[in-house]
Formats: sequence, structure tokens, C-alpha cells
Amino acid sequence: MDGTDSDGKPVHNEWTGKYDGKDYPVTGSSTEDTRSYKKVDAHTLVITNKKGDKVTISGRAVVSADGKTRTVTITGTDPKGKKFTSTAVYDKQ
Repeated sequence: MDGTDSDGKPVHNEWTGKYDGKDYPVTGSSTEDTRSYKKVDAHTLVITNKKGDKVTISGRAVVSADGKTRTVTITGTDPKGKKFTSTAVYDKQ
């Protein structure tokens, strides 16, 4: 994943794992040590990020039945302890 942090600085981290709900290591991230994805059904994944043993982000990614839209909803706690919720909707081009 490549992106920009809240200070406008570039970030890069990498994760390789399976969709089995087990924790797999993340490299290059200051906010998470592990990430897991678990397939719930043909359209839904459950996402969990952890720093140490503490869950920092949890959420769901759902692909619509027609495969044209993906909705990702997450809740978590930022490094300063502030709780947040985010929903992003992606349309297939």
C-alpha cells in the first residue's frame, strides 16, 4: 500500500497473507504490526489490524452482487487514542 499520512508525508507498507482470519505481519507501518482478512461469504471480508495484541482497526469490505461496487467500512483508534469510523465506496471502472 502506498499513500500519504496525516502530515502529508508518503507512506508505504506491505502485507502478504491468506483470507483465513489469521494474523500476518505488516512491514513498513508504524500503526499496525499484523493484519488479517477473513472471508465471510462470496461478497464479504472481515478486516482486523493490530498493533501488538491490541486491535486498532476492524471492519468489512463488501462487494455488491453485480460486482460493480465495493464498500469498505472501518472503525478504529488512531495512534493518539481518538476513535474514528470511515466508509469508502469504490465503483468499478
